[in-house]
Amino acid sequence: MNRILSVFAALLVVAGCGGGGGGGSNPTPPPPSNTFNYTDAQVYSSAANASLASPNEITSVTQGSVTVAGQAIAYTATTGHLTARRLGTDAADASFFYVAYTANGRDPATRPVTFFYNGGPGSATVWLHLGSYGPKRLDAHAPSQDVPLPFPLVDNAESMLDISDLVFVDAIGTGYSQAIAPNTNQTFFGVDADAGVFRDFIRRYVAVNNRAASPKFLFGESYGTTRSAVLARALESAGVRLSGVVLLSSVLNYNSNCGLTSSNSLSCGGYFPSYGAIGAWHGRTNPPVNVAGLPAFAEQLRALTNNVYAPAVVSFLSSRTVPPPATLQTFTDATGVPVAQWQGSLNLGPDPFRNTLIPGYQLGRYDARMSAAGGVGNFDISSSFITTSFSVGLQGYFNDTLRYTNPSNYTFLGNAINTWNFSHDGQDLPDVVPDLATALALNPRLQVLAVSGYHDLATPWFQTERDISRLGSLPNVRVRNYSGGHMIYLDDASRVTQKADLADFYRIATTP
Repeated sequence: MNRILSVFAALLVVAGCGGGGGGGSNPTPPPPSNTFNYTDAQVYSSAANASLASPNEITSVTQGSVTVAGQAIAYTATTGHLTARRLGTDAADASFFYVAYTANGRDPATRPVTFFYNGGPGSATVWLHLGSYGPKRLDAHAPSQDVPLPFPLVDNAESMLDISDLVFVDAIGTGYSQAIAPNTNQTFFGVDADAGVFRDFIRRYVAVNNRAASPKFLFGESYGTTRSAVLARALESAGVRLSGVVLLSSVLNYNSNCGLTSSNSLSCGGYFPSYGAIGAWHGRTNPPVNVAGLPAFAEQLRALTNNVYAPAVVSFLSSRTVPPPATLQTFTDATGVPVAQWQGSLNLGPDPFRNTLIPGYQLGRYDARMSAAGGVGNFDISSSFITTSFSVGLQGYFNDTLRYTNPSNYTFLGNAINTWNFSHDGQDLPDVVPDLATALALNPRLQVLAVSGYHDLATPWFQTERDISRLGSLPNVRVRNYSGGHMIYLDDASRVTQKADLADFYRIATTP
């Protein structure tokens, strides 16, 4: 029980974040009613016991344009709710709030559609919506802490609208999404229930919008990657064929991440290369490493971890044997962590690392390139610095651009994590690599792209590589790492590089 409670404490910080296939035998329902400017009077609640008696599916519909790679793309933005209907019974289970951007004049038979969601669990999809690849974004300039606040809303030159239609979806109990009676929000606060209701939302969206033939993609961040693995399996099992899954800042196995458990017997080897990349950013490594040299340095860190650090930790955990001073000095040169700290805490966890690398400063957890003087405990400068700008920016964007208004508070981060059922496939904490393996077995053409930030201390990039490696050497599974934190897309240079990699991934995934 203590182990699970420690997961809740850790995740409270994390949370602050092929075509074809019809998807069941239910008849296609009529499309929702549309209006251009919608004031939704319904009061929404993120409380665990909350439910809606009579949801509506009225949406606001607006037109916009964004220029990507010199091409002006006219699009329709649809904002509102859509009811998820249960597979097999067609029961109305939950009312999902979503914003969809659809390029005008494209053939839905060949035009991809991508479903985006953040994680937590309990986080709304505001970060992906206004930070990543929609037609607008908040200009954060990460990791700079010397920028005007709030962040300005700008046209997004790296929008993915040139390669896919985009649907940003809020999980139940976040944003304006809510369960429908007799269900409550709590009904869907669990690994399996959450994935099941997302499956039914996607099935319904596909049916209502005539997207059965469209290439379909999932794009989840953080806990959203946990969701994606289970959801991919659920969709493929329900006959909804996917073309691709993008895993951003992954947590695929809670039992392998030492930052999410209080177990003293779990190695923190998955974090060691992140310590090196972060130490290099702050000028603590010997020799120094610049951003251009980071990929080569990452390869050295992999080798050092596999050949020296990980075996040393195994020995330490079994017999409390500390390596000789020369070995500890190697760790210090690679990370900037002093020899004395390695002597006292060889199996170094992420919180002690970020609290001690630079004396008097606490590094960010989402993005350890950022720091705050005197920060303590669960404080995370890389989260707190951006939250107000996103809160202000999103509300103004809903009201002024999307023309959707509602009297309720939009829930950025709910309390779902406090009562979340993390059990999955017989384990107290989820390991969803087998779910991803099953989805790949059901659909051998499914493409998977796992992307991570070198400077993320919530979901370390090397641990993701370790977890993904359990799938075996598959040509349709790719891993890419970038300079940046948990939200790689907030880094201007990495967003450009990542967009190019995404375009290549979509091209491969949609090639017959």
